[in-house]
Amino acid sequence: MEAQDDLQSRWWKLESNFFEKFNKKPDVETILFLIGIQEIGNFSSQKKFTKEQKQDLMHVAVCTLLSQSGYYELEGYDEDKWPHFKQLKDLPQYNMAEQENFLKDHILLYFEGIGEPFKNF
Repeated sequence: MEAQDDLQSRWWKLESNFFEKFNKKPDVETILFLIGIQEIGNFSSQKKFTKEQKQDLMHVAVCTLLSQSGYYELEGYDEDKWPHFKQLKDLPQYNMAEQENFLKDHILLYFEGIGEPFKNF
């Protein structure tokens, strides 16, 4: 239970940082979307995204996050500078709550690695 408590307290701190920056409490999907934008880097002035663009950005975020644990590997970039990943191993089979905590933990690791969350926004 201690690891769960640590994850929750770290998550609340990230939510607090997000709230200070955007004046909104984030959900996991919102944070994935913003990580995707941060990873692509060429959308900073774009205000509206299509549903497909949002899904693609969230996919980039998930692959980026899970590459930290060896689930994915960056293969390269296409002509539009979008990253493409190769899956290296199967993802763990979790229920919805476990899956969300798995993603939250990877999100926290990502921000610990880059410093200030959402500094590019």
